[in-house]
Amino acid sequence: MKYGVTAATGKFGRTALTDLIKIVGKDQVVAFARNLEKAKKVLPAGIEVRQADYTDAAGLRTAFAGIERLLFISSVPGNEYPRDKQHLNVVKAATAAKIDFIAYTSFPHAETANSPLAADHQKTEHYLEESGLKYAFLRNNWYLENQAGLIKEALAGKPFRFSAGDGRVGWALEREYAEAAVKVLTSVAPKKIYEFAGPSRSFGELASELKQFSEKEFEVESLSDAEYRKTLEAEGLGAAADVIIMIQTLIRDGELTEETNDLPTVLGHALTPLAEAVKEL
Repeated sequence: MKYGVTAATGKFGRTALTDLIKIVGKDQVVAFARNLEKAKKVLPAGIEVRQADYTDAAGLRTAFAGIERLLFISSVPGNEYPRDKQHLNVVKAATAAKIDFIAYTSFPHAETANSPLAADHQKTEHYLEESGLKYAFLRNNWYLENQAGLIKEALAGKPFRFSAGDGRVGWALEREYAEAAVKVLTSVAPKKIYEFAGPSRSFGELASELKQFSEKEFEVESLSDAEYRKTLEAEGLGAAADVIIMIQTLIRDGELTEETNDLPTVLGHALTPLAEAVKEL
């Protein structure tokens, strides 16, 4: 059986590729990458690599030939070529190639989510539902790596600031989400929907846990969006402020609140404890 991994040169893709090779062997795996030169530098030696650009519909159809199971990693939003159109190209190419099964990295509770970040995922899930292909939606909550800067600054004694209020997040390490994706991809009888998340915590709770092993004292500041924006701008993050505030808002609104055991159940082991996860970061 031939397995494929799209966006293979990204961090998630590289991790998933490594895990997949351990399970099925290098000869059964194909890596798809937009940049073949980058792929040669960062992917395992000897792995079959095919060029696959989400904006190139014809090229995707050629690339997917012979693939039976595909890990479809969502692209980055905000490009000139709309992400939902990129994803439609992938689904159409997979349908033309008669791929047996697709595992797609989606958004938490995509069918009911209101965040602008969910819109393209909602469309992609619909495309897959209408395609007639067998699929699983891997609705990944939030990577702890997304908070790496905030955590590192707090451990260095700088203020731990946020504007998400008591909103809760299912943080877990990105590699754990990638490992779970591979487990689903190679599963005999996968479910259609997985709500993958770690233990649900607020930013305040995350800060409290950090304080237990931090060598330096740091202040915890729960701010309004306007106050947080001012601190971001003062730190030179004005260009990114809109995105950061938007994410804080969706957390405050409960869109990342999750109570699920899907992630550790699929992994077959407990998630990395927070203290160990922070050290790993």
